[in-house]
Amino acid sequence: MARKDAPPRWDRKMQQRLARGEAAALGELYDRFASLVHSLAHRVLGEEQSADAVTREVFAHVWEHPETYDPRQGPLRSWIAAVTHRVAVQRLRDREELERPRGEELESTVRRASVAARADYIVHSMPAPLRAALDLAYFQRRDYRQTAADLGVTEDEARRRLRLGLQLLSTAHDAGAPPGYRGAV
Repeated sequence: MARKDAPPRWDRKMQQRLARGEAAALGELYDRFASLVHSLAHRVLGEEQSADAVTREVFAHVWEHPETYDPRQGPLRSWIAAVTHRVAVQRLRDREELERPRGEELESTVRRASVAARADYIVHSMPAPLRAALDLAYFQRRDYRQTAADLGVTEDEARRRLRLGLQLLSTAHDAGAPPGYRGAV
């Protein structure tokens, strides 16, 4: 009877054949495990093209480094599945890393969000007559004459309210920067 920790004979022979560089062994291994590798990669990455690339990468690794399989650690199938998982997760991390904003991009994103939040605060805290004038002029696309008519005020008063509202809003950009900050030069 075989020892419990001894790998199946096929696994040991396959490793030996790969180590000798037998191309037929790689073909046989591919035929046996390609669907496993592809389905695991697809499950992790969620797209066909990436799963195809991981499948190629896994079998290239097996071909180039058959000695990294230790038959005492378990079946060849489990080792190939573990290599697939590691490669797919690394590819997923790399993809997320590329999509994540970096340094200046992140700073710029935070700065824009800060300015937007400050502008929102200014609009909601300004007196109702100024807010109403801005709402009519910018969100409902009225000119100052139509704004004056809608609000029941003179055209001069409508222009004054719009100018004051815009002056208040213009401070949102300046308030978002830390003291002494000059921006990108």
